[in-house]
Order: sequence, then structure tokens, then C-alpha cells
Amino acid sequence: MTRRFLFVLGSSRSDGNSELLARRAAEQLPDDIEQQWFNLAEQPLPDFVDLRRDSDHVRAPAGTVPGLLLDATLAATDIVIVSPLYWYSVSSHVKRYLDYWSGWLRTPGIDFKATMAGRTLWGVTALAHEEFEVADPLVGTLNNSAAYMGMHFGGVLLGNGSRRGDVLNDAEALAGAKTFFAGEAPLARFPYESD
Repeated sequence: MTRRFLFVLGSSRSDGNSELLARRAAEQLPDDIEQQWFNLAEQPLPDFVDLRRDSDHVRAPAGTVPGLLLDATLAATDIVIVSPLYWYSVSSHVKRYLDYWSGWLRTPGIDFKATMAGRTLWGVTALAHEEFEVADPLVGTLNNSAAYMGMHFGGVLLGNGSRRGDVLNDAEALAGAKTFFAGEAPLARFPYESD
């Protein structure tokens, strides 16, 4: 399968620091790799309703935001979660997207978990802290989500920035963006798994 990147933008504002950093990293991808950018603030998902105890989920109608995002997710070999650090984890837009994964696991006819297995989940985030350890819960959310799905985890590109454009002054983040997608992503692991 030809590599195809889906960038899921989870910020409540456009052109924020996380998006700017993700776009710098995406510029390094070869021209023959397709990129799709999906802005969850501009195309918000409805609240997720957990039906697992009541009935099977049904596939979202084509042309709806959940249907478009499901199709984009299934078509991607690489999914990049682009979210600022909000209260030490992903934004509410991204959390809702991951909640939809739970429903897609139970949607007949798409075999979501098997389809996603072997693909790669990445993260790009900007935070206003000098101590990047505060992003550990965000990293854990993405790593554990990838592990559950049998996906590779490419890691999280971290940058520092509070005001719009600040991340463009973070030389270390910009240097990391140049090679971020070039690495071979290992299979994700839960933190407590042993070798």
C-alpha cells in the first residue's frame, strides 16, 4: 500500500503552534506521499454516543463528518494527531475523534481494528512548558491507543510555544521536524509490558 498521511488537526484555532510544527514536518515528506488534512474545529464531530450495550453501531452516512473522517482514517497508512497540550493531554476535538474509534470497532463490515493494525500513529504537539515531561499523559494516550490497535507508534514531536507562531522560534523542534517522519516506527507497547 502506498503511504498516505492523514493529519488530524485538533486545535480550536487555525494556524496554531502545533499545526505550524506539523506542517514543517510534512514539508519533509516526499512529493509522492499523499497528505490529507482534516481540521476538527472546522468540521466538528458530533458528540460520541456509546451504543455498545444497546446495539451495534451503524456506519455513518457518506458525506457526513463522521463518514468522511472514517473513510479518511481507513485510507491512511499514517495518522498524525496534531493537538496542542490541553490539561496535560489531547484536545477535546482529538479525544472525541478517538472516542469514535471505539464505535468504529463495533461497526459491522469495516473490521476497524484489523484494518488499522500495522499502520502508524504519530503525534505533534506544542506546549507552553519548558519541561516536556508534562506531555507524558498525551504521549501515553497516543501510545496506548496505537498499542491497543496493533499499530506502530511513531512518537510525538514536541515544540514549545504559547503565542501564535512561538514554535517557529524553537530551533530544536524545527530540527526534529526535518527528520520526524523518516524514522522506522516500532510497534506500540503499553508502558508496563516487559521485553
